[in-house]
Amino acid sequence: MATRVPATTATIPTAEEIPGTFLASLKSWLSSGHNQAQIAEERLLRRLDTFRAAQEPDVTIPHSANARISQVQLSDKAKSINMLSILPTTPTPTGSNTTEPPPTTVILHGYGAGLGFFSLNLNALSSWVSKRGMPVYLLDWIGMGRSSRPTFKVTAKHTDTRQRVEQAETFFLDALEEWRTTMGIQKMTLIGHSLGGYLCTAYALKYPQNVSRLVLLSPAGVNAGPDTSVPEDELQRSRTNPDPADVNKEPQVAGKADVDAVKKEQIERASQHEQQPKQKETLTRRLFIHAWEAGYSPFGVLRAGGPWAPMLVGRYSSRRFADLDPQHTRDLHHYLLQISLARGSGEYALSHILAPMAHARLPLEYRVNKLPKNLPVTFVYGGHDWMDPEGGNRSVKRLREAGNMASKLVIIPGAGHH
Repeated sequence: MATRVPATTATIPTAEEIPGTFLASLKSWLSSGHNQAQIAEERLLRRLDTFRAAQEPDVTIPHSANARISQVQLSDKAKSINMLSILPTTPTPTGSNTTEPPPTTVILHGYGAGLGFFSLNLNALSSWVSKRGMPVYLLDWIGMGRSSRPTFKVTAKHTDTRQRVEQAETFFLDALEEWRTTMGIQKMTLIGHSLGGYLCTAYALKYPQNVSRLVLLSPAGVNAGPDTSVPEDELQRSRTNPDPADVNKEPQVAGKADVDAVKKEQIERASQHEQQPKQKETLTRRLFIHAWEAGYSPFGVLRAGGPWAPMLVGRYSSRRFADLDPQHTRDLHHYLLQISLARGSGEYALSHILAPMAHARLPLEYRVNKLPKNLPVTFVYGGHDWMDPEGGNRSVKRLREAGNMASKLVIIPGAGHH
């Protein structure tokens, strides 16, 4: 059952400057917590024209929408899913030849993120809802964002890769399935970004009868083995606006030449990261792999930083969101800080699902051929993505060989991983 999040205040305070000194960082750290996370999220959502705060009534004008944030309680009273619902004021009626309503669109974020990171997309999504008359839901995965954060536990032996992966996936998939049944949704169009794309695919493999379409946005865990992905870009590369020449280009179904162009740029960027002495790089890599296999979380390291954490997050967010207006950058920083400092939970699944350097332990490219033949699957990559699209290309080939002719790979000109 969905329950409205209590109103914060009629006027939400403006996000403070990103801390540049220890004292400012200490002040930010001391004030962090659940209430600040709720405020930070609502700041971002209020950029959506159709967002209604808890104290505001819905609008009833035709061909509009109402967007609200709420918590959906699961059967375990300690578990809930944080949900942004964008509902049309003029729903599309059920067709006369079927008793099934149109499929519902559900959008899910990637690792360690939350629905607030879709803030730049929300007005476009709301416009689509208003015109099409079909609802869209954006969710925080259980154990991430502002969803509840139950203890994550894998009981399989470390050497039993299949069981480790299955138990880690189940943590997320069963919560998503319970959310679906609680909401009374029959079929979903699942849209997942990065790790969210991996988990959406895993859900479709486990519950194929509930999925009408899969859209995988720069999905993680596709490729089997070494590739040209540049995961370092996630931390080191700034978000940039598309080149003017790319702005008006339409997304295109990709051919081999398009995939090769993305891979060529990735190889060039990877060479720029190879500037440390080889011995030092090898030691760093060994320490990273050891920590990864031991189940350490980068967010756990951040939380251990205590009052230094806001400054560390600030260095990332100042660079990552540098092209946005200063207030939006501060809003995203504050949101990222709050969800990063929350209790560790779903983040610990990553080392069970992915091997070091972002390669899946059970790669999707070897699993997608088990999806229903009539399930449309679309892989989407950016023209400047750091995720290697070759695995998506091979997956489409395997899907078609299995009889799924509705699968395709699309490249968005000028876009990156996000």
